[in-house]
Amino acid sequence: MHVSPSSITGPFGSGAGRWRAAQRLCIWRWAARAAARCALTFCALTLGEAAALRAAGPLAIDPTNPHYLTAGGRPTLLVTSGEHYGAVLNAEFDFVFYLGELHKHGLNLTRTFSGAYREIPGSFGIEHNTLAPEREKFICPFARTDKPGAADGGLKFDLTRYNPAYFQRLHAFLTEAKKQGIYVELSLFCAIYDDNLWKVNPLNPANIVNEVEPVGRQDLYTLKHPRHLALQEAFVRQIARELKDDENVYFEICNEPYWGSATAEWNARIAAALADAEKDFPHRHLLAQNIANGSQRVKDPSPRVSIFNFHYATPPNCLAENVELKRPLADDETGFKGTGDLPYRIEAWDFLIAGGVIFSHLDYSFTPQHPDGSYRPQKSPGGGGAAFRDQMQILRQFVESFDFVKMKPDDQVIKGGIPNKGSARALVEPGAQYAIYVHGGSQTTLVLDLPAGDYQAYWLHPGSGKKTSIERLHHPGGPLSMKSPEYQDDLALAIRK
Repeated sequence: MHVSPSSITGPFGSGAGRWRAAQRLCIWRWAARAAARCALTFCALTLGEAAALRAAGPLAIDPTNPHYLTAGGRPTLLVTSGEHYGAVLNAEFDFVFYLGELHKHGLNLTRTFSGAYREIPGSFGIEHNTLAPEREKFICPFARTDKPGAADGGLKFDLTRYNPAYFQRLHAFLTEAKKQGIYVELSLFCAIYDDNLWKVNPLNPANIVNEVEPVGRQDLYTLKHPRHLALQEAFVRQIARELKDDENVYFEICNEPYWGSATAEWNARIAAALADAEKDFPHRHLLAQNIANGSQRVKDPSPRVSIFNFHYATPPNCLAENVELKRPLADDETGFKGTGDLPYRIEAWDFLIAGGVIFSHLDYSFTPQHPDGSYRPQKSPGGGGAAFRDQMQILRQFVESFDFVKMKPDDQVIKGGIPNKGSARALVEPGAQYAIYVHGGSQTTLVLDLPAGDYQAYWLHPGSGKKTSIERLHHPGGPLSMKSPEYQDDLALAIRK
């Protein structure tokens, strides 16, 4: 339930002051409960599983396996079920509660948009869309002027002047995220999907005082308009300067550029502007490029791009199709399969067991009125909620309990037992460790091709986190039959020598 600040009464004072004090008390109580939960959690986890809750550090490509990332020098996966990208630009959204909820569930990533793009109520059928703030709640990186006439009813923007309140909030967001061990993917630009969104966009020439060429939404991200392009490059440089000391952030050039007719040449110019701005910085941020929905082979990859993002990557064909890139790949957005958990849980497990390193679920249970993720989506194109966030924590802990940078996807070790109309995937270090995920059916006997050796194995239920007891195996080599317990929808198997 959303409570208006002016309606609070009690021992905290009056009005908004009572609201802020009550919030602080709630945060303090939440922190105390979280500390107790974390202490119990660490007691219960193995040393390998405890890696799922490591604190943040600088992101880098793993030097031993460039398909993966390190955080502070340690291999890590980035896994989340996060809000719809408006945490910074929407002043109504309480990101302290939001980031605390991600941390509580062992998640370590959030994705947010820079404010060079915004949505309006009703966009894409999303209920209480965090990316569609009311005009007075929209915190834009560009400063408003004293000239009326912006399409949202406010004053026009000056793209050469930046809004101090925006950068203050962005810094506060990154600082709080770092405290919670959470990385931030900051999308610099976004495709303009329709004319209604273009009408209110702060880059639209109709909404600015700057003298630029006539630009339409379909040619915004091209090299056709030098004066407007120069303003975009200046914005990227400003972002780089502001965030040069923030280690827990990486940049994405543009969200879904394939819907906005962004050209390869424009992507390269933005990447070059960012690289030039950071060339003398002691720490350079990783850069991601969004390639396609589903799968597409990356041709002529830019050496400036560290991470390649795909959306709705199910089945995860993009991983095998681009294995020769030797760079981390991400399933960076999900949704549009209803409000239930199962389709997204299958997508997440399939992607990480197939060799992915980042999974970012779009969680519509986070709204401005429910920054703790307690809203129950009814009509939004996707789902979310605490139960799903728990499932993502189970997934992250499972994969990070392995020495996963030594592993590669290899489904050929599975010789039989794949359920009818289901699938099975394996992440493997031959003869040493095997992470296997099955979905479909309700019980199976997997036939695995393992070298001779002594192994330990257990089954895990991805929906609940329940594990079977560890089974010790002496295997002479060749086919090994592993009978599963009964399960519903999906099951994971861990085998270690």
